[in-house]
Amino acid sequence: MAAASIKDVARQAGVSVGTVSNVLNRPDRVSADTVSRVRAAIDELGFVRNDAARQLRVGRSSTVGLIVLDVRNPFFTELARGAEDRAAAAGLSILLGNSDDDPAREAAYLDLFEEQRVHGVLISPIGDVTDRLARLRDRGTAAVLVDRSGRETGFSSVSMDDIAGGYVAVRHLIERGRTRIAYLASQLEMRQVTDRLEGARRAVAETPGVTLEVITATGLSVIDGRRSGEEIAARPVAARPDAIFTVNDLMAVGVLQALVMSSSLRVPDDIALVGYDDIDFASATIVPLTSVRQPSHLIGSTALELLLDATTDPPRAPRDVVFQPELVVRASTTG
Repeated sequence: MAAASIKDVARQAGVSVGTVSNVLNRPDRVSADTVSRVRAAIDELGFVRNDAARQLRVGRSSTVGLIVLDVRNPFFTELARGAEDRAAAAGLSILLGNSDDDPAREAAYLDLFEEQRVHGVLISPIGDVTDRLARLRDRGTAAVLVDRSGRETGFSSVSMDDIAGGYVAVRHLIERGRTRIAYLASQLEMRQVTDRLEGARRAVAETPGVTLEVITATGLSVIDGRRSGEEIAARPVAARPDAIFTVNDLMAVGVLQALVMSSSLRVPDDIALVGYDDIDFASATIVPLTSVRQPSHLIGSTALELLLDATTDPPRAPRDVVFQPELVVRASTTG
């Protein structure tokens, strides 16, 4: 038996082929009653859209490529959810790629998305990908930078003011009376990491007698944070910081585990702790974590909105949306 065609669906539902196409691609333009009739016909006939053929006709697929640095990090998971929610409202879907902080994997995903002729690309880049994205744009694929400012790149972007984020985190620790502060991070070449460090240094520079030590971990995970926490806990008291600001919440959770398991150190009495991102379980750790909140879902949905602007109105000037940080104070700094 031959597969049902879009013409068969139109005949069954008593509508035009164009109406069926709108239901499939732009359901917001069709009345609810018509959408119901068309979908009932689709279910009855077992119609499956040939998206490959559709791509050949329209030149673009209905998917958006999203590349994140680490899909294990709940910040990026929630960011992807924000992009997905907004994409669904526009009749699009998200194809997620995890670069795992590997430039080669990032490049492979960009190649794949170009081959798939995606509707557009959202990317949280590892380094400078401006030239690569420019080539994509020249071939008709728009791109938006996510969690990275696009100023002077010619691309729209959505990001956080990470300098301000680093500043408010360390300013808070100083106001709590801490004077020996450590900044725990990895991949110091990444813009987000260096911006948070710059903000931390600005806060320290304002207050005489306060020092800032930069501790470089092997990665950005909970395990990496725990290893660094164990090393800090093993130091002599005089060489130990009295506060730690971590570049993300995952590392902060690892540090907290190490300090609590040491049995000789208390948080925040001996060492105060501030994370970054305010992921969902920051408030549920054994000592609730003070953290700099990023509106991850809003960052993702805003990025998709900017991509829609870029694909529907290519001459439009790029937009650089920057969200301001919010410090969420919990027991890891207040006791």
